[in-house]
Formats: sequence, C-alpha cells, structure tokens
Amino acid sequence: MPIYEYTALNLKGKTVHDIIDSDSMASARQKLRAAGIYPTAIKEVHETDARKKPGIPYVSRLFSKKVKQSEIAMMTRQLATLLAAGFPLVSAISTLVPQAESGLFKRILSQIKDAIEEGSSFAEALALYPDTFSDMYINMVRSGESSGTLELVLERLAEISEKQQALNNRIRSALTYPVLMFVLGLGVLYFLLAYVVPRITSIFSDMGQALPAPTRFLIATSELFKSGWWIILLIIVLAAAVISRIKKTEKGGYLYDKLKLSLPGFGNLITKLSVARFARTLGTLLENGVSMLQALRIVKNIVGNRLIAESIEKAAEDVEKGGGLGKSLEATHLFPHISIQMIQVGEQSGELEPLLGKVADIYENDVENTVVGLSTLLEPLIILFMGVIVLFIVLSILLPIFEMNQLIR
Repeated sequence: MPIYEYTALNLKGKTVHDIIDSDSMASARQKLRAAGIYPTAIKEVHETDARKKPGIPYVSRLFSKKVKQSEIAMMTRQLATLLAAGFPLVSAISTLVPQAESGLFKRILSQIKDAIEEGSSFAEALALYPDTFSDMYINMVRSGESSGTLELVLERLAEISEKQQALNNRIRSALTYPVLMFVLGLGVLYFLLAYVVPRITSIFSDMGQALPAPTRFLIATSELFKSGWWIILLIIVLAAAVISRIKKTEKGGYLYDKLKLSLPGFGNLITKLSVARFARTLGTLLENGVSMLQALRIVKNIVGNRLIAESIEKAAEDVEKGGGLGKSLEATHLFPHISIQMIQVGEQSGELEPLLGKVADIYENDVENTVVGLSTLLEPLIILFMGVIVLFIVLSILLPIFEMNQLIR
C-alpha cells in the first residue's frame, strides 16, 4: 500500500507533519479530512527513500538522517508487549507507526508492514534497511520467527538495547563536566591571548630594549591567535579530514585501531569495552538459537576494532575445524585472561551463554568505573593546566617590568 507524507492543518490551526498509508492520494486526503486534518501538501514516499543507497557520496552519508538507537529500543519493547498481548504482527506494527518520533522511522515501519503483507517474513522486511537494523537484530528476529518465540526474542533485544543505551548515557554523563571545563578553558585562553595580552604587551613596544624569551614567545603566540586563528582552524579541519580519510582505508584503519589499543590506559579501556560488546552479543545470539559460527561472524562486525574483529574471525575458523572458542581467542593475545577463563569454563560446563553474560557485566561495570575515575582525575588536571598557562602569561608580562625597575635603579 502506498505511503504518503503530508503537511496539514489540524482543528486548532496548527501545522502538522506526518505520514499516512492509503490506496491513492485522493483516498489519503479523504482519510485526513475525516480525522479533522486538512492537508496543504501531500506526496507519495517511495520505498527506496528510506533504504540504504549504494554509492552515496561521503558528504551525503555524513549528513544523512538516521534512526536513533533509543527509538529502535522503544519500538522493540512496545512491539514485544503487543505481541505478548495477542496482537497479530501487522496490526502491532500498524499501531506503532503513529507513535514513532521521526518521520523517517514512520516511513520505515510502514514499509516493513507493507512488505510483510506482501508475503515477506519480518526478518526479510527488516533486512531491507541495513542502516537501521543491525545484523544481530535481523538474525535474532529470524531465529525467533523460526522457533515461534518472536515476542521473547524482541524482549531480549529491547533489554540489550536499553543496557547499551544506559551504559553510553552513564559514560557520557561522567565525561560531560570535564569536557565542558576543557572547552570553557580553551575559550578563556583564547580570549586572554587574542584580546587581553595584546593590550598589555603593547606598552613594551616603546621600551627600546630586548624582551625576555618568555615574553617574546607570548607576544608571538598572541599575534598568532589574534590574526591567524583561521590558519589554526584550517589546520585542525584538514588534519581531521586526513585522519578520517586514512581510517576508511583498510591498512590505515587497521593501523589506527592498533594505535588505539596500544595507548596507555585508554587501550585497556577500549579492549574491555569491545570484549563486553562481544560477550553480550554472542551470548544473546547463542541463547536465541543462532549457530556459533554464524554468531561469531555477526559479532566481529560490532566490536568496533579491526584487530579484535580479526581475532574473532580467526577463532571462528578454529571453531569450524573443531577447536574450542576460549583456546582460539587465547591464542590471539588480545582478550583479557579472565574473559578467556570464563569462556573456557562455560564451554566445559555447557553454560557458555550465561557466563558470556557475566563477562559482559564484569567489563561493562569495569569500563564505567574506569571512566568515572578518569573523569574525576581530569577535573583537577584541567584546572592545573589552566593555572600553569595563566601563571606563564603573568610571569611573561611581569619579567620586562622587573627588568625596567632594575634599570631605573
């Protein structure tokens, strides 16, 4: 059934933007008028509008709209509840379409509903939108459909998404204050160097004597910030663009991920976060009937690091030959020793899935505690850094004044 996007006026005279599915544009207008909504513009939304377009330029990909993961998690939870209450799948999705926050997600859900009505399975309909639904999501839904436990699988997916969102929010909250302090500190530093320092140091130009090295450095830095700020900004933008370009190449991305893992402190944090994602996702997939090999091939794409993904791929090859997962991962020397031990115990006891969940819990809590600790440490470091900079500025200004006093004496 065609989907139409419209702009209309409601009974209160307010402009509303939404979508509606109907047999024709005339029928869509009639439906809207019957609901007390009077369209001012209406157009058909084609199915390809919400799908991933191959060959799309880099700039378009950068600014293209995406559905938020929080919105997908909410939809998944609501869909699981409706299915558990006895709603047919198509009716449940139809109920959720008007509740979606973004117009893009409304269109996607409407088109998924149409695909199911045309004979596709739910997983096949989801697979049409790989930018919105991950491989893990699609494979778990496929497993739930084949086993007749779709509502249970959707509840599990909602739990995973909510846990990931909660962890991301806690990490973001822990880092918000230090980042804000750093940005404000940079703003104050720029104001001092670009506006305050030039007015004070202008009195030294008439002295006719050689200035101390710190003062000359301060004046040169001040001139750079005052008149060459655009050069600094251009260098930062170009450096970011070059790094982004390098990261997209196979070799450059591999070296970048290797560098991240080798960073003191942060490398260990990144490893733990990747292992937590690996364990959480693999355990969930195995619990819902996905085979070990297929689950490993899915998981390698979500860990966020090429070196760890490569180690998972090698482990999958060993498992295919009859080897154990724990022993295969241990040979890569990337996974922490505790995670390897717990995986091996899980394989020996037949309780791999719950132990993978325990591994994820351990490292998610460890990552959160580490981030909170780092944020607590960053606050005094930022204050100390700004204090040192201000002290240098003050001393650079006072040194010529002290020299003038000595000459007068």
